[in-house]
Amino acid sequence: MAVKQLEPGEAKAAMDEAENSVYLDVRTEMEFAQGHPQGAINIPIAVPGPAGMVPNPDFLNVVQKTLPDKEQPIFCGCQSGMRSQMAADLMARFGYSNLANVQGGFGGKVENGVLVVVGWRDSNLPVETDVNDSNSYAGIKARAES
Repeated sequence: MAVKQLEPGEAKAAMDEAENSVYLDVRTEMEFAQGHPQGAINIPIAVPGPAGMVPNPDFLNVVQKTLPDKEQPIFCGCQSGMRSQMAADLMARFGYSNLANVQGGFGGKVENGVLVVVGWRDSNLPVETDVNDSNSYAGIKARAES
């Protein structure tokens, strides 16, 4: 099944309508801590490595243990919509069937120096900076490994 493509306002409206929906923020822990959609959980698709960002080897395992219902509405977001598309595509290959990529992500999508999709933050949608054991990657990963 194809991953739905939604702009932030459309994603927020769909999340409000869908029962048991989740915003999966696949940005780094540092990006997540600087601000994220209200109620989001953080499971990074990539993590810092010695020479830059590398794929998170634990991503799929943590996702499967944290979000075991493969029909649950999951809205994947990152900074602009690229990493979240990779995450959603990977999840779809492993049976997740109710996925949406949030185009423009949290910060907006820029092409050739021009903002082409306004992000969640600049769409005046609910944002928070709270990081705790229930939404942080550290807390989520610890529960997935226990």
